[in-house]
Amino acid sequence: MSLDTPLRLGVAGLGTVGAGVLKIVRRHGDLLAARAGRPVEVVAVSARSRGKDRGVPIDAFAWEDDPVALARRDDIDVFVELMGGTDGPAKAATEAAIAAGKDVVTANKAMLAIHGQALAEAAEAGGRVLRFEAGVAGGIPVVKALTEGLAGNEISRVMGVMNGTCNYILTRMESGHLNYQEVFSEAEKLGYLEADPTLDVGGIDAAHKLTLLASIAFGTRIDFSAVVIEGIERITIEDIEQAADMGYRIKLLGVAEMTGRGLETRMTPCLVPMTSPLGQLENATNMVVLEGDAVGQVVLRGAGAGEGPTASAVMSDIVDIARGTRVATFGRPAAALVAAKAARTTTPAPYYLRLELKDRPGALAKVAAVLGEAGISIDRMRQYGHEDTAAPVLIVTHRTGRDAVDAALAALPATAVVLAEPVAIRIENV
Repeated sequence: MSLDTPLRLGVAGLGTVGAGVLKIVRRHGDLLAARAGRPVEVVAVSARSRGKDRGVPIDAFAWEDDPVALARRDDIDVFVELMGGTDGPAKAATEAAIAAGKDVVTANKAMLAIHGQALAEAAEAGGRVLRFEAGVAGGIPVVKALTEGLAGNEISRVMGVMNGTCNYILTRMESGHLNYQEVFSEAEKLGYLEADPTLDVGGIDAAHKLTLLASIAFGTRIDFSAVVIEGIERITIEDIEQAADMGYRIKLLGVAEMTGRGLETRMTPCLVPMTSPLGQLENATNMVVLEGDAVGQVVLRGAGAGEGPTASAVMSDIVDIARGTRVATFGRPAAALVAAKAARTTTPAPYYLRLELKDRPGALAKVAAVLGEAGISIDRMRQYGHEDTAAPVLIVTHRTGRDAVDAALAALPATAVVLAEPVAIRIENV
C-alpha cells in the first residue's frame, strides 16, 4: 500500500470520546501523518442525533443512522466503536465490521469483558486486529505496556486504581471530612457518575478493566465472572479517618495475580500504605502497577477518563494500525489463551475489621475468642469514642486468609454482642 494512501475511519458514537477523536484528527492531521507514515482521515460517522452541537463540524463526513451500516461501508478501513454498552448496537456493529474485513478500535471495556474472547477469535481468524487501549485506564498506555513494552517479562501481579470516580469519592471524603452520601451527591452533580452509578461505586466498571488486563498479563481467556467484586458503598468517614491514623488510605483496588491455586482477580476496597504511590493517588486520577520478573515494578499514572485522555488512547491504536503494526488482541492469539482456574482470594494478608459491639463486660473477649477459633491473631485493637449502648471497635489482624476472615464474620452474630454487620477490608502489600 502506498504511503500516500490514507487510513479511512468510520466513527460510531459522537459523545465525549468520539468528539475528542474528531478534534484530534482535525487538529493534528499533519502530525498524525508524519508519525503514522500515511494520512489518517475520518470518512463517515454515526450517532443517535445528527444535529447535536459537538464542538466540531461533521458536515464533511458521510452520515449513517445505523452503526451496523457504517461498519459495513466499503470506503472505511477501521471501524471505531465509541458507543458503549455490553450488547446491542455496539456488539452488533463490531461483529459486522469484523465480518466485513475491517480492523476495529474500541473503548468499550464492558463489551470486551463479556464478549471479548469471541470477538478477538473472530477478528484474528479473519486477519483483522481488535484494539482497546482506551478501554482500560483512559490515557494510560497500559495495554501497550503489557503487550509490547513488557513482552519479555513473566508478569507476577497487576494491580491498580482503575475508576476515577471511586478514587475521587474516597479522597474527597478524607479531605473534606464528609460522609459517603454527601460526596456521592457531589460527584453526581459534577457528572462523574455513570447513568447507572452502581457501575462505578459498585466496582463493576473497574472489574471490567481488570478482567482485560488479567487476560493479557497471564495469557488466560476472558472470565469476568471469576472476579471478586465489592464496591465502596459501605466505606464510612470513620473508616477513612481511622485508616489514616494507622498510616493507610482506602482505595478501590484491583488485583490480579497467579498463585499456586489459580488466578486471583479481585476488585475490592483495600488499605494501602499512605506513603506508597497508590496511597498518594488523589482525586479522579488512575494508577496501574505492573510487576514483572525482569523489569521489577512499573508504575503508570494518569487521567483515567475524559475527552482528551480517552481520545488520545483511541488514536494510539489507530496510528499503530496505520503503521501496519498487527498485535493479537490480548497479546497472544486468542484461540491459544487458556482457561484459568479461578482461585478465591487465598494470598494471606492483614485485615482491618470494624465492629460495633454492645457496651457490656466481656464483649471484646467473645470477639477475640471467635477470631481465635478461626485461626486469626490480633495485631492491634482500638476502641474509640462511643455511646452508652454501642462501642465501635477497630481490629487489625496479623496475616490471614480470606476464608478465615469469612468464617469469623459468620460466627460473630452468635456471640449476641455485635450490633451491626462488621466491615472487613484487606490491607494490601504494595
